[in-house]
Amino acid sequence: MAFNYSFRVAVSLAVALLAGVMWTVDVFWGALCTALLPIALYWQQKLYRHHVRKVLFMLDAIENNDNAIHFSETENTADARLVNRALNRVAHILYNVKSETAQQEKYYELILDCVNTGILVLNDNGAVYQKNSEALRLLGLNVFTHVSQLNRVDPRLSSLLANCRPGDKLQMPFNNERGTVNMSVRVSDITVRKEHLRILALNDINNELDEKEIDSWIRLTRVLTHEIMNAVTPITSLSDTLLGLTEAQVSKEEIRNGLQTISSTGKGLLSFVESYRKFTRIPTPEPSLFYVKSFIERMVELARHQHPDVRVTFHTDIAPSDLILYADENLVSQVVINLLKNAMQAIESDKDTDKEGHINIRAYCNEAEAILIEISNNGPAIPNDIAEHIFIPFFTTKEGGSGIGLSISRQIMRLSGGNLSLLPGKETTFILKFN
Repeated sequence: MAFNYSFRVAVSLAVALLAGVMWTVDVFWGALCTALLPIALYWQQKLYRHHVRKVLFMLDAIENNDNAIHFSETENTADARLVNRALNRVAHILYNVKSETAQQEKYYELILDCVNTGILVLNDNGAVYQKNSEALRLLGLNVFTHVSQLNRVDPRLSSLLANCRPGDKLQMPFNNERGTVNMSVRVSDITVRKEHLRILALNDINNELDEKEIDSWIRLTRVLTHEIMNAVTPITSLSDTLLGLTEAQVSKEEIRNGLQTISSTGKGLLSFVESYRKFTRIPTPEPSLFYVKSFIERMVELARHQHPDVRVTFHTDIAPSDLILYADENLVSQVVINLLKNAMQAIESDKDTDKEGHINIRAYCNEAEAILIEISNNGPAIPNDIAEHIFIPFFTTKEGGSGIGLSISRQIMRLSGGNLSLLPGKETTFILKFN
């Protein structure tokens, strides 16, 4: 390595040039120079291979996390010192990049372990690419490398996580060594180094469900107590009155009136119980494909026929016109008819008699490919304090109303895999969302 790189290149070129010239002057000298040319090339290749070995040695050291690699910068030739200095610089840069990447990965792992949501990253073969401590706690596992390990916890859970797809929102109760878990799963996806990965967010929603269940039971108990007390109180009072009059002189008319009141109150109580039975016995949906446009047209005609005296104009907007919905048409018709009936009653109750009633029905498909049906009317807006309770069973502000129409409608939508909600605004707008 005593000769520098530039000198070797110059010698090799000079030999090649001299060989070309000598062949034109004398065959012997031309042959001699040609014979020297491979020696010059070998000399050049030896230097090249020496530098390649240095580069490979440096890469192996970096791959094995050997940060002690260092090439001498006091070589005899300037070119050798320049090459070694460059290799040391490259090694330092690569090591810093690798070190920073490892620190970032450790940082993100610590963040994941601090969140209260279980995070799983799976590839398409079911192998676990990443997980945090909360995911292990929810699943009741200490080691988790493949979804097939969940067969020991619950085979249904293994199938659920193996077959879930991006955009899914799933829920499943299961038991592990730590007790019962009611787990919700949200799925998204990402591609890393040309590999498709699914990201699963896991949450135990037992506490939230328990709180909602208790709150629902409290509200329902209040309504039931109110309705039953309203029915039983007059029955008890009239019965005591009639018993007190048995020994006194009392007319048949008074007895008849008292018994009629008891009878009508009892029938009201029976009607309330029948409404409760309807709420708890909604049939299982039997979905099929049907066109939304023709379905909405039938619902509008039916609403007009049921309320011929209400002055109202219907506006429909179905986009696209051949929009198709997969749901139980009979159950969905109950929801739509109930909403149209409520809208027409709201318009009819409006004290502004000069205002013409409008009911707008819009159906479309959003960016998430969910089908939405919006039903709005320009009748009196629902006050905020009442809007909070309209979906509670038996809650009503209408005289003679059962209070189960909207609660049954929401229950039907949930059984259909969708939802029914009230959109706040100047106009009363209900949204049916089919996922």
